[in-house]
Amino acid sequence: MTAASDLQALRDRMRAFAAARQWGSYHDPKSVLLALVGEVGELAELFQWLPAAQARDLAGQEPLRTRVGEELSDVLLYLVLLADVVGVDLAAAAHAKLTEADRRYPPGIDPARS
Repeated sequence: MTAASDLQALRDRMRAFAAARQWGSYHDPKSVLLALVGEVGELAELFQWLPAAQARDLAGQEPLRTRVGEELSDVLLYLVLLADVVGVDLAAAAHAKLTEADRRYPPGIDPARS
């Protein structure tokens, strides 16, 4: 399965989930974006008071590892939903963005100095 088909499968599953609960009326761009921002906030809260030098190691240990995975999943699901609501092919947009970044920042270029 490709990353694009994984995103499509998530989108389709989310569509079915929302349809079964008649939640479509709540899925306008503004509402979904605010939900996404809220989930990013919950993810950020997990790291808020961790020492920066230890954050990677601590995030790889339980119970934080599980919590990070849960919040990342929420962020991903709302991002996929938002892309669906606004009609953006998220995989194609991400590939285009990486192609542009590759053009703008060839290997050996420090992005902090450009």
